[in-house]
Amino acid sequence: MSRARSHRRAGLFLAAVFPRGVTTRVTGRRELSARPAPQEPGMEYQDAVRTLNSLQTNASYLAEVKRRRGDLQTQLETMKLYLARSGLQVEDLDQLNIIHVTGTKGKGSTCAFTERILRNYGLKTGFFSSPHLVQVRERIRINGQPISPEHFTKHFWRLYHRLEETKDSSSCVSMPAYFRFLTLMAFHVFLQEKVDLAVVEVGIGGAYDCTNIIRKPVVCGVSSLGIDHTSLLGDTMEKIAWQKGGIFKHGVPAFTVPQPDGPLAVLRERAEQISCPLYLCPPLEALEEGEPPLTLGLEGEHQRANAALALQLARCWLQRKDHQGIGELKASRPSLLCQLPLAPVFQPTSHMRHGLRDTEWPGRTQTLRRGPLTWYLDGAHTSSSVQACVRWFRQALHRRPKSGPEVPEVRVLLFNSTGDRDPAPLLKLLRPCQFDYAVFCPNLTEVSSTDNADQQNFMVTLDQVLLRCLEHQQHWSRLDEEAASPDLWSTPGPEAGGPASLLLAPRLPHAHGTSSLVFSCISHALQWISQGRDPDLQTPSSPRDLLAHPVASSGASVLREAAAVHVLVTGSLHLVGGVLKLLDPSLSQ
Repeated sequence: MSRARSHRRAGLFLAAVFPRGVTTRVTGRRELSARPAPQEPGMEYQDAVRTLNSLQTNASYLAEVKRRRGDLQTQLETMKLYLARSGLQVEDLDQLNIIHVTGTKGKGSTCAFTERILRNYGLKTGFFSSPHLVQVRERIRINGQPISPEHFTKHFWRLYHRLEETKDSSSCVSMPAYFRFLTLMAFHVFLQEKVDLAVVEVGIGGAYDCTNIIRKPVVCGVSSLGIDHTSLLGDTMEKIAWQKGGIFKHGVPAFTVPQPDGPLAVLRERAEQISCPLYLCPPLEALEEGEPPLTLGLEGEHQRANAALALQLARCWLQRKDHQGIGELKASRPSLLCQLPLAPVFQPTSHMRHGLRDTEWPGRTQTLRRGPLTWYLDGAHTSSSVQACVRWFRQALHRRPKSGPEVPEVRVLLFNSTGDRDPAPLLKLLRPCQFDYAVFCPNLTEVSSTDNADQQNFMVTLDQVLLRCLEHQQHWSRLDEEAASPDLWSTPGPEAGGPASLLLAPRLPHAHGTSSLVFSCISHALQWISQGRDPDLQTPSSPRDLLAHPVASSGASVLREAAAVHVLVTGSLHLVGGVLKLLDPSLSQ
């Protein structure tokens, strides 16, 4: 396809996605955001984020991407046009030493491990990831730290005005969508900061992801694969593996962790088609043989696979850049998985060991102990990641100091799931944790989040997210009923007068099932769960009708009297981020 024709098709793609005159319509007080971006934005951080939020990917864009997902060349040509309008060419990105990582589960943790290891060698690092937990500037990091609000604001307006100035008068669209804009911004930041290397996490996809405009990475990685984002990636593991393998480049080494046979065969085929050397990471046990065990900064047995991949990515980068101290090779055993050659087995250096130990990645297998409450935070949102989360949570409970049989302990699940994911299998996987209460709420810190631009979402209304929470509760109720004889009880209907405005569709407790509640925001859910017993939780006073239903009232008494309360927060990284924002207000500063 000629360059001119490619550009013309990219322009048509933009016009189809965003018809002229399209705006974000916000109606009614139950929308998530009632305040549009200012017409003449100032230079404050919150103004920049509000304007960024006006670029959030809308339903028409997603529908167009799904329809054109086979037209990868158009997707990448569109990104090239935006890159050129921003003042860069693809050749400029070749100056960056990029480690490109994709996957379904654990790619963010893998990137965090990799970045921390290489930073230990004294290298200046850049890190681009998604999504953010509390503030959007977390997505672009220099030396492990989110860029400052001032830095974010300066780069945002510089890029925003540049794209406005270079808009073609015949163009229907002046701005890329939310994630594309942040990707462009990250490239500009990394180039200006002259980082030694940049770790870039792929967004949802791989082959058509906007980060795939990177054409000369130093090394690529694929973390664990699972079923996720099926409407965009495909409904089988093999289709998803095909998409994720789309980041492979000719002659660029790539590494992956053990995968099921089908996806592993697809990754191998993708690599062979473009002469990409693909290696299978040996487990950490092989690297630890004869050495002290490696200590990981992230909890959970599943993090060992992410750490093993990170070690290979870091060593490969150091080797290709002729860096000293990359780890002495050790004798390796033949791979039991013969589909791929085994990556080097080596002795991790002290820099590598300390990097793994010192890695921090909030919201992923994170534990916060606050008085009688222990918060377990993990943004697991696929079946495989929820399984890993359950193993971690149960192991953590098993390791805790044992209380006497007379000392009451309470287990609470706080859950939400978004997008096109089916919550039923995720909730079923959580059943073995034996929760006393299951709490569901949207990914909103407050009922109205307009004062905090980082929490705004123009894609859905409050009604939509509350209905989804009610569906979660119904799934949980059915699981309760399946676990016990249906003749023992029947689910009561709402009390006369209907549920309280902030507590929806409650269920009365019974002897065999879990009491479940739905709250309209994270703040109200945390107020009920903590009952004022978390010494660091700063929340407004409880609404007058928060305990209007017997389940909430009786549960409050149980929570106040419990010697220990264990709360697992999972299902969505956005939910985890909202909880962290309330548990640790310093993250918003």
